[in-house]
Amino acid sequence: MNFFLETLKLIVLLIYYLLESLVFLVVPGRKKNVSGEIVLITGAGSGIGRLLAIKFASLGATVVLWDINQEGLNCTVRLARENGAGRVHSYICDCSKTQDVYRVADQVKKEVGDVSILINNAGIVIGKRFLDSPDSLLEKTIQVNTMAHFWTYKAFLPAMVAANHGHLVCIASCAGFLGISHISDYCASKFAALGFAESIDMEMRALRKTGIKTTIVCPYVINTGMFDGVKANFLPVKAAVLLLDYFGGMEIMSTFKGRPKKE
Repeated sequence: MNFFLETLKLIVLLIYYLLESLVFLVVPGRKKNVSGEIVLITGAGSGIGRLLAIKFASLGATVVLWDINQEGLNCTVRLARENGAGRVHSYICDCSKTQDVYRVADQVKKEVGDVSILINNAGIVIGKRFLDSPDSLLEKTIQVNTMAHFWTYKAFLPAMVAANHGHLVCIASCAGFLGISHISDYCASKFAALGFAESIDMEMRALRKTGIKTTIVCPYVINTGMFDGVKANFLPVKAAVLLLDYFGGMEIMSTFKGRPKKE
């Protein structure tokens, strides 16, 4: 019965996103020009964060990179510059700590300017059964995957509201829609992140701040090593990652444009 329900959920999601893709194929949305925008990406030292930094750099944006890994940040900075970044700034920031987020945010505002595109991408995964997960790691998951969004919004949203200009990007997960074995805490954190992003979007609409947009990205598990040990009943995780990579499931930058890198 459980297998049947999971299969049904997957089929419904596939049909929904297929229909959505067909609609956008016929009526393509307008691309957002990010040239000259200040883009802050958390968790930029590897994975999706690094790929986003490279892409935004190639589109002419000023990129601000946060991570707790200095070596990873240095690598991302180098790659961003190789891809045309005119201005790239990196900061060590532990997004699980409220005061660290506020401190580094103030530093960014003084040294770079007001962030106009905020991408909450930092995330962690334990990959254990709930009862086997230490309390400290459960708390860390919620702090990084959910609470950090609260603090970055508090830090950077006021300037966006004042200017009625900005873009809030939440890198959530399909785990924010469906429960998955061995990542119950991760699922809970992504359910919360998704709901928070949608709620703030509604608040901006209620305030008639139409210049502030929200994008919520919900990829499946991605081949960055974060999901080693995670189990799924319908399809082996590694197989799903390979399939989604092949069919372009990780492409999340198709709605942005800017100036191309000059050779």
